[in-house]
Amino acid sequence: MTAAPAGRPRTARWLLRLHRPALIVWACLVVALAALLLALRGPLTDAAAEGWRQYNACQGRGRCTYDQDAILRYKDFAGYANLALNALPVLVAAWAGAALIGRELESGTARLAWTQSTSPARWLTLRLALPAAAVTVGTGLLCRLHRLAWAAGDGRIDTAKRWYDLLTFNAGGPTVAALALAGLAAGTLAALLLRRTLPALIAGAVATLGIAGAAALLMPRLWPAVTLTSALDEDYPNVDGLVVDQGLVSATGARLPIPDCDTGAGCSAAYDRAVGYFTTYHPVSHYWPLQLTTTALLLAVTGLLAAGSFLALRRLTGPLRTAGAAAGTPSTDTLAGAAA
Repeated sequence: MTAAPAGRPRTARWLLRLHRPALIVWACLVVALAALLLALRGPLTDAAAEGWRQYNACQGRGRCTYDQDAILRYKDFAGYANLALNALPVLVAAWAGAALIGRELESGTARLAWTQSTSPARWLTLRLALPAAAVTVGTGLLCRLHRLAWAAGDGRIDTAKRWYDLLTFNAGGPTVAALALAGLAAGTLAALLLRRTLPALIAGAVATLGIAGAAALLMPRLWPAVTLTSALDEDYPNVDGLVVDQGLVSATGARLPIPDCDTGAGCSAAYDRAVGYFTTYHPVSHYWPLQLTTTALLLAVTGLLAAGSFLALRRLTGPLRTAGAAAGTPSTDTLAGAAA
Protein backbone atom coordinates (compact mmCIF):
# COMPACT_ATOMS: atom_id res chain seq x y z
CA MET A 1 0.00 0.00 0.00
CA THR A 2 2.90 2.41 0.70
CA ALA A 3 5.25 1.34 -2.12
CA ALA A 4 3.60 3.31 -4.90
CA PRO A 5 3.48 6.69 -3.12
CA ALA A 6 7.09 6.27 -2.01
CA GLY A 7 8.20 5.40 -5.54
CA ARG A 8 6.97 8.62 -7.09
CA PRO A 9 9.17 10.95 -4.99
CA ARG A 10 12.16 8.66 -5.63
CA THR A 11 11.46 8.78 -9.37
CA ALA A 12 11.14 12.58 -9.29
CA ARG A 13 14.43 12.94 -7.39
CA TRP A 14 16.13 10.55 -9.79
CA LEU A 15 14.87 12.54 -12.80
CA LEU A 16 16.09 15.80 -11.28
CA ARG A 17 19.54 14.33 -10.62
CA LEU A 18 19.67 12.86 -14.11
CA HIS A 19 18.80 16.12 -15.86
CA ARG A 20 20.28 18.57 -13.35
CA PRO A 21 23.22 19.81 -15.50
CA ALA A 22 21.01 20.28 -18.55
CA LEU A 23 18.28 21.95 -16.48
CA ILE A 24 20.78 24.40 -14.99
CA VAL A 25 22.10 25.34 -18.43
CA TRP A 26 18.55 25.64 -19.80
CA ALA A 27 17.44 27.79 -16.85
CA CYS A 28 20.44 30.11 -17.29
CA LEU A 29 19.71 30.42 -21.01
CA VAL A 30 16.03 31.18 -20.40
CA VAL A 31 16.85 33.76 -17.71
CA ALA A 32 19.41 35.49 -19.94
CA LEU A 33 17.03 35.69 -22.89
CA ALA A 34 14.18 36.80 -20.63
CA ALA A 35 16.34 39.64 -19.29
CA LEU A 36 17.19 40.70 -22.86
CA LEU A 37 13.53 40.65 -23.89
CA LEU A 38 12.49 42.65 -20.83
CA ALA A 39 15.16 45.23 -21.67
CA LEU A 40 13.86 45.34 -25.24
CA ARG A 41 10.33 45.87 -23.99
CA GLY A 42 11.38 48.71 -21.73
CA PRO A 43 14.48 50.94 -21.84
CA LEU A 44 15.88 49.82 -25.20
CA THR A 45 12.56 50.40 -26.97
CA ASP A 46 11.93 53.72 -25.22
CA ALA A 47 15.40 55.04 -26.10
CA ALA A 48 15.12 53.92 -29.74
CA ALA A 49 11.63 55.40 -30.05
CA GLU A 50 12.91 58.72 -28.75
CA GLY A 51 15.78 58.55 -31.21
CA TRP A 52 13.36 58.04 -34.09
CA ARG A 53 11.18 60.90 -32.82
CA GLN A 54 14.21 63.17 -32.88
CA TYR A 55 15.20 61.95 -36.34
CA ASN A 56 11.72 62.49 -37.80
CA ALA A 57 11.58 65.94 -36.27
CA CYS A 58 14.79 66.78 -38.11
CA GLN A 59 13.24 66.31 -41.56
CA GLY A 60 13.33 69.56 -43.52
CA ARG A 61 15.29 71.36 -40.82
CA GLY A 62 18.78 70.78 -42.12
CA ARG A 63 21.45 69.78 -39.64
CA CYS A 64 20.30 68.43 -36.28
CA THR A 65 21.18 65.69 -33.81
CA TYR A 66 19.41 62.51 -32.78
CA ASP A 67 20.30 59.44 -30.72
CA GLN A 68 21.58 57.16 -33.46
CA ASP A 69 23.30 54.86 -30.96
CA ALA A 70 19.96 54.02 -29.30
CA ILE A 71 18.42 53.17 -32.67
CA LEU A 72 21.30 50.91 -33.64
CA ARG A 73 21.42 49.32 -30.18
CA TYR A 74 17.76 48.36 -30.39
CA LYS A 75 18.22 46.96 -33.89
CA ASP A 76 21.19 44.82 -32.83
CA PHE A 77 19.65 43.39 -29.66
CA ALA A 78 16.30 42.74 -31.33
CA GLY A 79 18.14 40.79 -34.03
CA TYR A 80 20.07 38.81 -31.41
CA ALA A 81 16.83 37.93 -29.61
CA ASN A 82 15.17 36.76 -32.83
CA LEU A 83 18.13 34.59 -33.79
CA ALA A 84 18.47 33.11 -30.30
CA LEU A 85 14.82 32.11 -29.99
CA ASN A 86 14.80 30.58 -33.47
CA ALA A 87 18.00 28.66 -32.67
CA LEU A 88 16.58 27.08 -29.51
CA PRO A 89 14.82 24.17 -31.32
CA VAL A 90 18.08 23.24 -33.07
CA LEU A 91 19.96 23.31 -29.76
CA VAL A 92 17.30 21.13 -28.15
CA ALA A 93 17.52 18.64 -31.01
CA ALA A 94 21.31 18.49 -30.81
CA TRP A 95 21.21 17.96 -27.04
CA ALA A 96 18.56 15.24 -27.31
CA GLY A 97 20.49 13.41 -30.00
CA ALA A 98 23.81 13.64 -28.18
CA ALA A 99 23.60 13.95 -24.39
CA LEU A 100 20.08 12.77 -23.63
CA ILE A 101 19.84 9.56 -25.66
CA GLY A 102 22.81 9.05 -27.96
CA ARG A 103 25.48 9.01 -25.28
CA GLU A 104 23.67 6.39 -23.19
CA LEU A 105 23.14 4.14 -26.19
CA GLU A 106 26.74 4.49 -27.34
CA SER A 107 28.20 3.83 -23.88
CA GLY A 108 25.89 0.91 -23.14
CA THR A 109 24.39 2.36 -19.95
CA ALA A 110 20.93 2.26 -21.51
CA ARG A 111 21.12 -1.51 -21.98
CA LEU A 112 22.29 -1.86 -18.40
CA ALA A 113 19.21 0.04 -17.22
CA TRP A 114 16.96 -2.21 -19.30
CA THR A 115 18.29 -5.26 -17.45
CA GLN A 116 17.45 -3.78 -14.05
CA SER A 117 14.02 -2.48 -13.03
CA THR A 118 13.11 -0.24 -15.98
CA SER A 119 11.56 -1.38 -19.24
CA PRO A 120 12.89 0.25 -22.43
CA ALA A 121 9.61 2.11 -23.03
CA ARG A 122 9.53 3.46 -19.47
CA TRP A 123 13.22 4.34 -19.71
CA LEU A 124 12.55 6.50 -22.78
CA THR A 125 9.40 8.02 -21.30
CA LEU A 126 11.19 9.04 -18.10
CA ARG A 127 14.04 10.62 -20.04
CA LEU A 128 11.72 12.65 -22.22
CA ALA A 129 9.08 13.76 -19.69
CA LEU A 130 11.06 16.35 -17.73
CA PRO A 131 12.93 17.81 -20.75
CA ALA A 132 9.64 18.15 -22.64
CA ALA A 133 8.09 20.02 -19.71
CA ALA A 134 11.13 22.27 -19.29
CA VAL A 135 11.26 23.03 -23.02
CA THR A 136 7.54 23.85 -23.12
CA VAL A 137 7.63 26.14 -20.08
CA GLY A 138 10.87 27.88 -21.06
CA THR A 139 10.05 28.52 -24.70
CA GLY A 140 6.47 29.45 -23.81
CA LEU A 141 7.70 32.13 -21.41
CA LEU A 142 10.22 33.47 -23.91
CA CYS A 143 7.65 33.60 -26.71
CA ARG A 144 5.29 35.63 -24.53
CA LEU A 145 8.05 38.05 -23.56
CA HIS A 146 9.12 38.37 -27.19
CA ARG A 147 5.57 39.22 -28.23
CA LEU A 148 5.37 41.90 -25.55
CA ALA A 149 8.76 43.33 -26.55
CA TRP A 150 7.77 43.44 -30.22
CA ALA A 151 4.43 45.09 -29.44
CA ALA A 152 6.21 47.79 -27.40
CA GLY A 153 8.16 48.90 -30.46
CA ASP A 154 5.51 48.35 -33.14
CA GLY A 155 4.59 51.70 -34.68
CA ARG A 156 7.20 53.56 -32.62
CA ILE A 157 10.41 52.32 -34.24
CA ASP A 158 10.65 52.70 -38.00
CA THR A 159 13.14 49.85 -38.48
CA ALA A 160 11.36 47.35 -36.22
CA LYS A 161 10.59 44.08 -37.96
CA ARG A 162 7.05 43.58 -39.14
CA TRP A 163 4.92 40.80 -37.68
CA TYR A 164 5.25 38.70 -40.85
CA ASP A 165 9.05 38.64 -40.80
CA LEU A 166 9.76 34.91 -40.49
CA LEU A 167 12.08 35.02 -37.47
CA THR A 168 9.83 37.52 -35.70
CA PHE A 169 6.72 35.48 -36.47
CA ASN A 170 8.23 32.27 -35.12
CA ALA A 171 9.66 33.85 -31.99
CA GLY A 172 6.50 35.71 -31.02
CA GLY A 173 4.08 32.81 -30.66
CA PRO A 174 3.72 29.13 -29.81
CA THR A 175 5.29 28.13 -33.14
CA VAL A 176 8.82 28.11 -31.76
CA ALA A 177 7.69 26.15 -28.66
CA ALA A 178 6.12 23.48 -30.88
CA LEU A 179 9.23 23.44 -33.05
CA ALA A 180 11.39 22.93 -29.96
CA LEU A 181 9.31 19.88 -29.00
CA ALA A 182 9.68 18.61 -32.57
CA GLY A 183 13.44 19.11 -32.19
CA LEU A 184 13.41 17.07 -28.96
CA ALA A 185 11.59 14.24 -30.72
CA ALA A 186 13.77 14.48 -33.84
CA GLY A 187 16.98 14.30 -31.82
CA THR A 188 15.62 11.32 -29.87
CA LEU A 189 14.67 9.44 -33.03
CA ALA A 190 18.05 10.19 -34.61
CA ALA A 191 19.85 8.82 -31.53
CA LEU A 192 17.77 5.62 -31.50
CA LEU A 193 18.38 5.03 -35.20
CA LEU A 194 22.10 5.90 -35.29
CA ARG A 195 23.14 4.99 -31.71
CA ARG A 196 26.16 7.27 -31.97
CA THR A 197 26.51 10.61 -30.22
CA LEU A 198 28.01 12.85 -32.90
CA PRO A 199 25.99 11.50 -35.87
CA ALA A 200 22.80 11.75 -33.81
CA LEU A 201 23.62 15.34 -32.84
CA ILE A 202 24.11 16.34 -36.47
CA ALA A 203 21.13 14.38 -37.78
CA GLY A 204 18.79 15.78 -35.11
CA ALA A 205 19.84 19.35 -35.80
CA VAL A 206 19.57 18.94 -39.58
CA ALA A 207 16.16 17.28 -39.28
CA THR A 208 14.91 20.14 -37.10
CA LEU A 209 16.13 22.70 -39.63
CA GLY A 210 14.29 20.75 -42.32
CA ILE A 211 11.09 20.73 -40.27
CA ALA A 212 11.41 24.48 -39.66
CA GLY A 213 11.93 25.12 -43.38
CA ALA A 214 8.96 22.99 -44.37
CA ALA A 215 6.76 24.73 -41.79
CA ALA A 216 7.82 28.14 -43.13
CA LEU A 217 6.85 27.11 -46.67
CA LEU A 218 3.49 25.67 -45.61
CA MET A 219 2.54 28.34 -43.07
CA PRO A 220 1.08 30.94 -45.53
CA ARG A 221 -1.15 28.24 -47.03
CA LEU A 222 -2.56 26.88 -43.79
CA TRP A 223 -5.18 29.65 -43.58
CA PRO A 224 -7.28 31.24 -46.36
CA ALA A 225 -5.61 34.41 -47.62
CA VAL A 226 -7.16 37.70 -48.78
CA THR A 227 -6.94 38.82 -52.43
CA LEU A 228 -7.01 42.45 -53.57
CA THR A 229 -7.07 43.65 -57.19
CA SER A 230 -6.22 46.90 -58.93
CA ALA A 231 -6.55 48.29 -62.43
CA LEU A 232 -3.85 47.75 -65.02
CA ASP A 233 -3.02 51.46 -65.17
CA GLU A 234 -2.19 51.31 -61.46
CA ASP A 235 0.36 49.22 -59.60
CA TYR A 236 -0.04 46.11 -57.47
CA PRO A 237 -2.38 46.68 -54.50
CA ASN A 238 -0.47 48.22 -51.61
CA VAL A 239 -0.80 45.84 -48.66
CA ASP A 240 0.73 45.58 -45.20
CA GLY A 241 0.96 41.89 -44.54
CA LEU A 242 2.43 38.56 -45.57
CA VAL A 243 2.29 38.40 -49.38
CA VAL A 244 1.47 34.91 -50.68
CA ASP A 245 1.15 35.55 -54.41
CA GLN A 246 1.05 38.35 -56.97
CA GLY A 247 0.28 38.50 -60.65
CA LEU A 248 -2.09 39.67 -63.35
CA VAL A 249 -5.85 39.25 -63.67
CA SER A 250 -7.52 38.49 -67.02
CA ALA A 251 -10.93 39.73 -68.15
CA THR A 252 -12.46 36.40 -67.07
CA GLY A 253 -11.01 36.72 -63.58
CA ALA A 254 -8.30 34.14 -64.20
CA ARG A 255 -5.00 34.72 -62.42
CA LEU A 256 -1.92 34.99 -64.59
CA PRO A 257 1.67 34.78 -63.37
CA ILE A 258 3.94 37.79 -63.43
CA PRO A 259 5.26 37.87 -67.02
CA ASP A 260 8.90 37.50 -67.95
CA CYS A 261 9.64 40.81 -69.59
CA ASP A 262 13.19 39.89 -70.62
CA THR A 263 11.66 39.32 -74.07
CA GLY A 264 9.46 42.15 -75.27
CA ALA A 265 7.07 39.97 -77.25
CA GLY A 266 6.25 37.68 -74.33
CA CYS A 267 5.75 40.62 -71.99
CA SER A 268 3.39 42.41 -74.36
CA ALA A 269 1.36 39.27 -74.99
CA ALA A 270 0.89 38.72 -71.27
CA TYR A 271 -0.26 42.27 -70.61
CA ASP A 272 -2.61 42.16 -73.62
CA ARG A 273 -4.54 39.39 -71.83
CA ALA A 274 -4.63 41.21 -68.49
CA VAL A 275 -7.01 43.84 -67.15
CA GLY A 276 -5.43 44.35 -63.74
CA TYR A 277 -3.15 43.17 -60.94
CA PHE A 278 -3.83 41.00 -57.92
CA THR A 279 -2.11 40.48 -54.59
CA THR A 280 -2.94 37.60 -52.25
CA TYR A 281 -1.79 38.23 -48.69
CA HIS A 282 -2.42 37.70 -44.98
CA PRO A 283 -3.34 40.83 -42.99
CA VAL A 284 -2.38 41.28 -39.36
CA SER A 285 -5.75 39.81 -38.31
CA HIS A 286 -4.48 36.43 -39.56
CA TYR A 287 -1.55 36.41 -37.15
CA TRP A 288 -3.09 34.09 -34.56
CA PRO A 289 -4.84 31.78 -37.05
CA LEU A 290 -1.49 31.30 -38.78
CA GLN A 291 0.29 30.79 -35.45
CA LEU A 292 -2.20 28.21 -34.22
CA THR A 293 -2.45 26.24 -37.47
CA THR A 294 1.34 26.12 -37.78
CA THR A 295 1.64 25.06 -34.15
CA ALA A 296 -0.93 22.30 -34.69
CA LEU A 297 1.01 21.06 -37.71
CA LEU A 298 4.28 21.02 -35.77
CA LEU A 299 2.68 19.20 -32.84
CA ALA A 300 1.38 16.57 -35.25
CA VAL A 301 4.90 16.14 -36.61
CA THR A 302 6.16 15.89 -33.02
CA GLY A 303 3.66 13.12 -32.32
CA LEU A 304 4.79 11.20 -35.39
CA LEU A 305 8.44 11.56 -34.44
CA ALA A 306 7.72 10.44 -30.88
CA ALA A 307 5.81 7.41 -32.14
CA GLY A 308 8.71 6.66 -34.47
CA SER A 309 11.09 6.85 -31.51
CA PHE A 310 9.18 4.21 -29.56
CA LEU A 311 8.97 2.00 -32.64
CA ALA A 312 12.72 2.38 -33.17
CA LEU A 313 13.28 1.54 -29.50
CA ARG A 314 11.14 -1.59 -29.79
CA ARG A 315 13.06 -2.67 -32.87
CA LEU A 316 16.32 -2.07 -31.01
CA THR A 317 15.37 -4.01 -27.88
CA GLY A 318 13.00 -6.63 -29.26
CA PRO A 319 10.88 -8.42 -26.64
CA LEU A 320 13.13 -7.24 -23.82
CA ARG A 321 11.34 -7.21 -20.43
CA THR A 322 12.52 -6.17 -17.02
CA ALA A 323 12.43 -8.15 -13.83
CA GLY A 324 9.72 -5.87 -12.53
CA ALA A 325 7.57 -6.29 -15.65
CA ALA A 326 7.80 -10.07 -15.99
CA ALA A 327 8.80 -13.05 -13.94
CA GLY A 328 12.51 -13.73 -14.01
CA THR A 329 15.28 -11.73 -15.71
CA PRO A 330 15.95 -11.04 -19.39
CA SER A 331 17.38 -13.93 -21.30
CA THR A 332 20.95 -13.92 -22.57
CA ASP A 333 19.73 -14.21 -26.17
CA THR A 334 17.54 -11.12 -25.78
CA LEU A 335 20.39 -9.03 -24.35
CA ALA A 336 22.73 -10.22 -27.08
CA GLY A 337 20.18 -9.18 -29.69
CA ALA A 338 19.85 -5.74 -28.09
CA ALA A 339 23.61 -5.28 -27.99
CA ALA A 340 23.88 -6.20 -31.65
